[in-house]
Amino acid sequence: MSTAQADPHVPQHAAIEVDGHDLPVFCPGPKSPLWSMHPRVYLDVTHGEPAHCPYCGASYRLKPGVVLHGH
Repeated sequence: MSTAQADPHVPQHAAIEVDGHDLPVFCPGPKSPLWSMHPRVYLDVTHGEPAHCPYCGASYRLKPGVVLHGH
């Protein structure tokens, strides 16, 4: 899983908030439009820091207050 910084040449948008039911987080997400498709990457948002997609720069983070339970 990657927490790589977003490309500075890609416009930044608000972080996409996810909860425990959305794990594992991957980009592009299931609701992404066809024009924004790129190879799927899995992102680790479980450490409290936002994770950035290395392809499109999308930022994902856990919703505040989400408690993760081990599997």
